[in-house]
Amino acid sequence: MISNLQGETIVAIATAVAPQQGSVAIVRLSGEQALAIAQTLFHTPGQQTWESHRIFYGHIRHPQTHQLVDEALLLLMLAPRSYTREDVVEFHCHGGLMAVQQVMQLCLEQGARLANPGEFTLRAFLNGRLDLTQAESVADLVGARSPQAAHVALVGLQGKLAHPIRQLRTACLEILAEVEARIDFEEDLPPLDETQIQTQLQAVLQEVEQILATADRGELLRTGLKVAIVGRPNVGKSSLLNAWSQSDRAIVTDLPGTTRDIVESQLVVGGIPVQVLDTAGIREADDRVEQIGVERSRQTAQTADLVLLMIDAEAGWTEADRAIYQQVSHRPSILIVNKIDLVGDWAGKMPTPQAIQLKLKVPANVPIVPMAAAQRQGMGALEAAILDQMHTGQLQAANLDFAINQRQAAALTRARLGLQQVQTTIAHQLPLDFWTIDLRSAIQALSEITGDEVTESVLDRIFSRFCIGK
Repeated sequence: MISNLQGETIVAIATAVAPQQGSVAIVRLSGEQALAIAQTLFHTPGQQTWESHRIFYGHIRHPQTHQLVDEALLLLMLAPRSYTREDVVEFHCHGGLMAVQQVMQLCLEQGARLANPGEFTLRAFLNGRLDLTQAESVADLVGARSPQAAHVALVGLQGKLAHPIRQLRTACLEILAEVEARIDFEEDLPPLDETQIQTQLQAVLQEVEQILATADRGELLRTGLKVAIVGRPNVGKSSLLNAWSQSDRAIVTDLPGTTRDIVESQLVVGGIPVQVLDTAGIREADDRVEQIGVERSRQTAQTADLVLLMIDAEAGWTEADRAIYQQVSHRPSILIVNKIDLVGDWAGKMPTPQAIQLKLKVPANVPIVPMAAAQRQGMGALEAAILDQMHTGQLQAANLDFAINQRQAAALTRARLGLQQVQTTIAHQLPLDFWTIDLRSAIQALSEITGDEVTESVLDRIFSRFCIGK
């Protein structure tokens, strides 16, 4: 893909297009012929100078028939002061389907090529406007599903991840220079201070470990938290989903086994996207359809990031509850004690987790949240418990300045391995030539993160995940 970029002008629709949706749609051009194509298609009233970073009003017409295609605005951004550092033109057309597609077709007929996914951002990277971490942050920002995910993406776009990576690479290069100098000019330089080299290596390794620690939390921010509500039939799982989503997503009746399949709702809790799954009540059933629903509930519980095990406060901690708990106890879990309002001693107030544990004999090693889901009581406590799991529990997905993705984590892991191997080499008193091999490996891995050294296949893989038009 990269070898075909030079000299080509690309075009794409840069906004979502749907019938009767959206008042404005944008067609974006980038490349050497962008301005010439725009001047062929776009006609402005009077005599206007085509200057960079101006907005023009006019009409888009067919170049041969002069048939009117759309009334539009045109944004002109000449190189190098543009997103791609090439000449960029944007037609701001009327929304919908026909106008924007006709404009793009005219651009294609004038010699532009349909852009590949992410090709505008790829050109920005190749032309030095963005490094690779910033380019990936663009995709993360477009796909952000929560305010916190958007914040982390914006921080990455501003270069906050690239800066420490480049500092680590510089530190490794300085160590390599010291070692290679002793190899080439051993007689002219004082002996290498191995203790100082080991101290420098350890400092770099500690920084690598700290950055690697953001990988799991960053993945959770990007993909969201998968939360499964499980429990016996008729304990209030669907009532919780409806109260939480503030909608009637799930059917609620007094009949056990009403929910036969997984019902899903997308929420945001503390800036983290949360996919909430209401599952069928787990019990032994004769009905084949209900049996399938129960089996899906068990599978969902095993793959969820967090399990909300719900029990009925009136019924207490039953053997059926205990059996379900044993199936999910290895997963991060929260115990929801629902229908608190129906228990005489607790009517009109929310008991403490300690009081619940003492009265119902529920497990003491799991967070307990009292609720009356049908009355929307206890929602704040539930979200607080989930956030507590994110902050201090096994989930760990909050308070991030930046977060690496899977590709960056894989490269950092290779860098860590190379640095650790250098330490082993020093400990075994091997020749300096062996030091340089692993140092170069670590430097290469760090360079891949920012794109200072990266293969075409890696770029193709990264930018193929982008939407067309970005």
